[in-house]
Amino acid sequence: MKETVCLVSLGCPKNLIDSEVILGLFSQKGYSLTTDPSKAEILIINTCSFIQDASQEAIDTILQLGRYKKEGHCQRLIVSGCLPQRYGKILEKEFPEVDLFVGTGAFQKLPQILTQRSNKKSYLNPSTFLYNEKTPRILSTPSFTAYLKIAEGCSKFCTFCTVPKIRGPYRSRRLPSVLKEAKRLADQGVQELIFVAQDTTAYGEDLQDGTNLEKLLKALVEVHGLRWIRILYAFPKAHYFSDGLLETLALEEKICPYLDLPIQHIDDGILRRMGRKSKGQEIRNLIQRIRAFIPDISLRSSLIVGFPGEEEAQFNSLFEFIEETRFDHLGVFKYSKEEGTPAFRLPNQVPEEVKEERLGVLMERQKEISLNKHKRIVGKRTEVLVEGKNQKGTLKGRLKTQAPEIDGSVFLKGEAKPGDWVIARITQAHPYDLMGKIEKHLL
Repeated sequence: MKETVCLVSLGCPKNLIDSEVILGLFSQKGYSLTTDPSKAEILIINTCSFIQDASQEAIDTILQLGRYKKEGHCQRLIVSGCLPQRYGKILEKEFPEVDLFVGTGAFQKLPQILTQRSNKKSYLNPSTFLYNEKTPRILSTPSFTAYLKIAEGCSKFCTFCTVPKIRGPYRSRRLPSVLKEAKRLADQGVQELIFVAQDTTAYGEDLQDGTNLEKLLKALVEVHGLRWIRILYAFPKAHYFSDGLLETLALEEKICPYLDLPIQHIDDGILRRMGRKSKGQEIRNLIQRIRAFIPDISLRSSLIVGFPGEEEAQFNSLFEFIEETRFDHLGVFKYSKEEGTPAFRLPNQVPEEVKEERLGVLMERQKEISLNKHKRIVGKRTEVLVEGKNQKGTLKGRLKTQAPEIDGSVFLKGEAKPGDWVIARITQAHPYDLMGKIEKHLL
């Protein structure tokens, strides 16, 4: 009988899909799976290492779960994903308790690697793997929601970012492959499909055969069983947003009126030093154009404060940008000085306490903006996807304008099961969450 495998997944939804693929591969080979690390003979930690905080979380998890080699049933401790791909064989000396380090270019071979009789501890192939519709995958999300990776890697080379080094160049999946996987997921009961890639709007650009996001969306809205299609990580470059794409987003009922645009900054000087290849006015014009096509769209973005050389005037321009744009959802992050990136060597690094202060100022203002936006929908009836109950036993769900994990929830009064679709009347507004009462169940 083959061993029992437990996998702990860290990081973003893109990494979660890799974890689901690893689980699928082991299950296909006849291994048993468990979510309890104390019961696993093979314990896998699939890591993120995009910034130092993510690397530290990975290190802490290795140290925490390493104890199961003494206290539990663990015979082999494996660290996979971004951490080994980024730091290489140096990890062998730092973590002698780890049996294997498998990077982003070799995780798809994990079951085969385990059958080899070798003293080799690190498998750090270049990252070229791109899963397809035939790749086994076991969902770890609720049965009604799934992420769908439409591309891997990145070729943008922003000066602060480690992703191209860790994940390799941008490479899109073929449209028929994505479509077949979407159909399979819908047949399994998935009703909400969430597109992820390092850059979803660049989808198809590398294939040079006319494939693009618009064509993919038009194909996917025809998939029976899907109710919501959501787009994350849309790079805010004007040429990606054709009139055809925006019309598709506006007219297709299944496509959520929601876009995640990681803008990072609005000052031209900072954008240039970041290597973003965009100017502030271009970003403003794009947002205006998106809202002209889709007036009720919910916009999410992420911003970086404290990038090297960010003076008070440049931070103020960012604050003013938030004031004028009024994002529905916003994440603000302190610049993380990452070794191996061009920005690591830039002069005029911003002190940590200044970064912290600027982050607080932006998030406090965004809190007020979010609350005001939420107040506008109090009293309105809206469709809600019920997710289940929180730890306090309160029923909760999400609107079309809320992505899982990163946005807020709607806390509901009434009876419903996870995966139910209901019409709820919004009764209270809070900065990040809403309260509502179920009035009708939908089929």
